[in-house]
Amino acid sequence: MKPIVLGIAGGTASGKSTVAAAVAEHLGTDCLHLVHDRYYHCLPAHLVDTPTQHNFDHPDALDTALLVEHLDQLRRGEGAHVPSYDFAKHARNPHTDWMEPREIILVEGILVLSDSQLRARFDHSFYVHTDDDLRLIRRIRRDQRERGRELDEILRQYQLTVRPMHREFVEPSRAHAEIVLDGTARIDELVRTVLATIDRL
Repeated sequence: MKPIVLGIAGGTASGKSTVAAAVAEHLGTDCLHLVHDRYYHCLPAHLVDTPTQHNFDHPDALDTALLVEHLDQLRRGEGAHVPSYDFAKHARNPHTDWMEPREIILVEGILVLSDSQLRARFDHSFYVHTDDDLRLIRRIRRDQRERGRELDEILRQYQLTVRPMHREFVEPSRAHAEIVLDGTARIDELVRTVLATIDRL
């Protein structure tokens, strides 16, 4: 029996990662949680000292073809060597993580619904929508708290790449979602909505 594949997308700081993690936790060992961010290409050498100038929000920043290949392997019941990404160094780690297929495969990332090949492999798709102002507030707080970044740097990157890429690629992908989730709702309510779709309440 083929796994059920779920895609969960949404803008930066929309709450998609929180929803995906909560769904995966509820499903336990029945679920494999695949994060698109694992598939980032290494940062170009000329931007090593200025990584915030790189466009991490453009589809070309990610090796989506490899993710599609791995999804096909997992759907066939085969394991896959999934890349591991070091966000401090902005580079792939030399090791990969061996992942076995599970009954449910959850694929999460800002751009997972913008790619037609990925969408073709999803049995159910979700988009977590949160208003732009709230997402920006959340991103500022997260980047300051978790990444030690200065406000000016966060805002510069947001204006340079995050906001325009959201408008060009992320937000339009909402039209491909089977269900749009409210990123300001209670997490347990959002989890119930996802689980009800796959009859796993």
